[in-house]
Amino acid sequence: MQTTTAQHSLWLADTPDAGYPSLSGTTRCDVAVVGGGWTGLTTALLLKRAGVRVAVVEAARVGAGVSGNNTAKVSALQATMYSRIAREHGAAAAADYARASTAGVELVAELAAREGIDCDPRRRTAVTYASTEQERDAVEAEAEAAREAGLEVTLDVGPDLPFPTYGAVGLDEQLLLHPRRYAAGLAAAVEGDGCRVFERSRVRQVREGKPCRVVTAEGTVTADRVVIATHYPILDRGVFFARLEATRAYCVAARLREGTPPAVMAISAGSPAWSTSASADLLILAGQSHPAGRREAGTRPYDELTAFARRHWEVEEITHRWSAQDPIPYDHLPMIGTYRPGLDRVYVATGYQKWGLSTSAFAAIILADLLTGKPNPWADRFSPHRLSVRAAPTLARLNTTVAANLVGDRLRAPDTTTPADVPPGEARVVRDRQGKTGVYRDEDGKLHAVSLRCTHLGCLLRFNDAERSWDCPCHGSRFDVDGAVLEGPATRPLPRREPPGNSR
Repeated sequence: MQTTTAQHSLWLADTPDAGYPSLSGTTRCDVAVVGGGWTGLTTALLLKRAGVRVAVVEAARVGAGVSGNNTAKVSALQATMYSRIAREHGAAAAADYARASTAGVELVAELAAREGIDCDPRRRTAVTYASTEQERDAVEAEAEAAREAGLEVTLDVGPDLPFPTYGAVGLDEQLLLHPRRYAAGLAAAVEGDGCRVFERSRVRQVREGKPCRVVTAEGTVTADRVVIATHYPILDRGVFFARLEATRAYCVAARLREGTPPAVMAISAGSPAWSTSASADLLILAGQSHPAGRREAGTRPYDELTAFARRHWEVEEITHRWSAQDPIPYDHLPMIGTYRPGLDRVYVATGYQKWGLSTSAFAAIILADLLTGKPNPWADRFSPHRLSVRAAPTLARLNTTVAANLVGDRLRAPDTTTPADVPPGEARVVRDRQGKTGVYRDEDGKLHAVSLRCTHLGCLLRFNDAERSWDCPCHGSRFDVDGAVLEGPATRPLPRREPPGNSR
């Protein structure tokens, strides 16, 4: 049977766009929220409940970013997160993370029920398992760290997986749901009673002041305060780009010929990690992470995931494949709070480390408390302005890598001097009078040419064969073949160029 794999998330494939208007003219509110994913929408809804007038401004469609491109796991047990936090920050930090993550899971369940969101929430056991004998020590360490942090985990659970495991730690009563429908339900709950949701309105500037001004191409929101909930912060003034590493991970969904997808939400303890979950009738397999913009990654991550799925399940077809990007903080704790020390006009939440569905919810709790003047027990722990001396070597490594990419790609020879050498469905770096130009030829033979200088900080872009996008190896911005921004921190498109020689 000949089938075609959809090149997008299954959560986006079966959810229509909500159709909120784009921002035009001037809108006034108390708090402007930039970003229409889980973080921004949950923050907006909690603020609305507190009597605050909010406006959410989304660059694309509600829930169409990382919120709609994931494995749908809402879990406080997150691979080997607790042993890492305890090792790097101490047991008290791990306990704070456990309490916050548990609160995040329960807030998602509460909002889905209270707002009547049709997102098929199901309680499931989350499991971290050892896929080899060598990983068993990591699983036992995670069980000990999670217990000390206050989670009621069990060790040596037998995960429902069709291959051998060598020990596992589990946490019951976690959540699996449809993430895009949940986002749509949050947006519907925010809209109305003086609160607004705007789509297709990419924010170009945020001007701090009294009031602040959030500026798009067609309109402006004036607000007393602003929340930047864009996953990767779009404003450079907090120097977040120097403290975050963008990593990309991949997912495939498979229809099984026989049997059913696993009932547990599972992830292996080692590297590379293999993560499994399920929709109502499809197996979801995720993993194969790498730093954003890695050269020569190609379609290999999808190939590896597909091979793993076929090796362990009776796969009838791969129905969907998609990927997403996550910012990893240099010290492995989320960053939630004011954008800059001593100022309370602009706030931010970022650094979820691939566990954004639970972390976004507790980030919203912290942000809503800060914005309404309530004390929050975790605000200091996850403040963006904390000092993490132990993580200084990691911070140095991140910025050394950025510098190497910034310089090295400029010294690298172009692929060709003529677009005639670019095959259909592929891209090449072409030298012309303007320097290096990125040229992509589509399947119909049409050439698409753009400047290769990222509009964020000027790093040279690399082509992502798996997603057919130009990606920045420095800070993770992504652009389509005609230069439109797909992912920040960049907010401005790439300049389009005439293909050198305009050859077909």
